[in-house]
Amino acid sequence: MIQLRGITWQHTRGYLPMVATAQRFEETHTGVSINWELRSLQAFADYPIERLAKEFDLLVIDHPFSGRAALGDVLLPLDDFLPDPFLADLAANSVGRSWESYRYKNHLWALPTDAATPISAYRPDLMQKHKVAVPQTWSELLDLAKRGLVALPAIPIDSLMHFYMLCGALGIELFVRRDIVVSEEIGVPSLQRLRELISLCDSVCLQRNPIATWEAMSSGDDIAYCPFAYGYSNYSRPGYARHTLQAGGLLRLDTGEPLRSTLGGAGIAISLITKHREIALEYAEFVASPLCQMGIYFHSGGQPGHRKAWLDGGVNSLSNDFFRATLPTLDSAYVRPRFDGYLHFQENAALAVHRYLIHGDNELQVLNELNRLLCAARRRIQEEEEA
Repeated sequence: MIQLRGITWQHTRGYLPMVATAQRFEETHTGVSINWELRSLQAFADYPIERLAKEFDLLVIDHPFSGRAALGDVLLPLDDFLPDPFLADLAANSVGRSWESYRYKNHLWALPTDAATPISAYRPDLMQKHKVAVPQTWSELLDLAKRGLVALPAIPIDSLMHFYMLCGALGIELFVRRDIVVSEEIGVPSLQRLRELISLCDSVCLQRNPIATWEAMSSGDDIAYCPFAYGYSNYSRPGYARHTLQAGGLLRLDTGEPLRSTLGGAGIAISLITKHREIALEYAEFVASPLCQMGIYFHSGGQPGHRKAWLDGGVNSLSNDFFRATLPTLDSAYVRPRFDGYLHFQENAALAVHRYLIHGDNELQVLNELNRLLCAARRRIQEEEEA
């Protein structure tokens, strides 16, 4: 018996498609057993993959881990082992820059099996009840928030992603310089905008991640609109929650610039030290294939990473048109840095932005702290490389 262990994150979207694809793969591969285990969404974002790769054969990971993988001692470089036609299909059918996000230092470290970015969603029944329209501009969003109808996830990591989004709306690429995250001219008003919005929402938002936000919105009757949270198509599928959400794109600043969210999603990776490399590769290829992505992967609650699934009529008819409605937002999403050490920066920078949202510290002090953290992260990596 060949036994593979996998680790994914704790939600229908992260867990059930892996269980379902494992079950189907076992049915066609006698003597193979694949067992998937769970970790929290926060652990998915920041738990070191070098530790996970010692325990698991298969890992569902976030793309910033590519920098750590590129050191060559953690994950299998998939482009060295999978068929070229299969890889070419994935590259040609990427949702936004999902494919690119797992390529780093000339190798592919995971297959983009799941695609996501912050999107908006609303409750049509509540919008009608309160006689309000879906906001199209930042001022309209603030007006709706003043009525107590808006919520968004604002735990540390999501607060940082919102900050990136607001900076990007002004056409600025972040992390262009090695020692500065963003200029003061862009960073200060971006922080101020975000804090103003958060101050108009229930303070519980500061404790909610995207899952908790979508759960609250789809189960209660208080939240009519969420302007940006990492999308979960499950809540747009009739019968999944008490109320079905209508998903859409992002609004614009009052000066006309569209918000540009920060790419998320997930990819399936393989531990470098797995004892069953060939079967792990075959399973990963199966999960990422368009037939599986449009079929068992989606139907078991997954959010596919293959573009054909996002454009498929059947997939969209079963998800309240979630995928077609949000695809343009995915296609324009920003890809975070992936250098080894970025995740250490991200964890601490998120805390700094979160503290600002709570206490209203001086914006320049926040930006200086982000720059200090960035320099420290890059310096630590340089010292390790020189050693």
